[in-house]
Amino acid sequence: MKILLLEDDPILTKEISDFLRLKNVDCDHVYDGELFLKRIRNHDYDLFLLDINVPKVNGLELCKGIRKKKSDAMIIMTTAYGEIEEKSEAYLSGADDYLVKPFLLQELWLRIQALERRKTAVSIQVDSLRIGDLTIDNNQKLVLRNGKEIQLTPKEYKLLQILIDHKGIVLSKQKIADQLWDEHVETNLNTIEVYINFLRNKIDRDFEQKLIHTKVGFGYYIQSIE
Repeated sequence: MKILLLEDDPILTKEISDFLRLKNVDCDHVYDGELFLKRIRNHDYDLFLLDINVPKVNGLELCKGIRKKKSDAMIIMTTAYGEIEEKSEAYLSGADDYLVKPFLLQELWLRIQALERRKTAVSIQVDSLRIGDLTIDNNQKLVLRNGKEIQLTPKEYKLLQILIDHKGIVLSKQKIADQLWDEHVETNLNTIEVYINFLRNKIDRDFEQKLIHTKVGFGYYIQSIE
């Protein structure tokens, strides 16, 4: 695995870089957004660790650009801010995960491993699934609603798969979190609500029939009226 770290704190940069190299991970680092853009023009990376508040081009803008060009990239955002609004903005920009500083290096490693497992795991999947006028092509990672392509981030796609795998069954936030993230990673359950809202905006907003439903006090489920 090759990782590019964007971090303007030299002490934290050294700590993270040294730690990852001890894990036999190839980690390059840059200190500002312009250097980051120059680096990715000439080098390929599997995972990006992006501080949000860095000079010249901030991490959120870089995250959006990466996600547009490389949909399967693994992206973890880091920041000193832990409010739900900041997390929502990061996930909406295309981040797969979010760490609030200060964080334990071992926790960072667990999250990197979790992302890598989900990307490389081989699972037996039905080639194509259909719910109402929604079609999911697992081979092409393509989602269509009434023939219109719906662009999803990898995390949103995973959430949709979880709901479809339990079609008609109400899933609690905790149940969804257990499948959406690695079991060793603690996640604020409000993040699940954020992702459900992201998915609803893409899957249901422009269509009369809604597929994603809430059972107040219990959780979420996907179902169509045939």
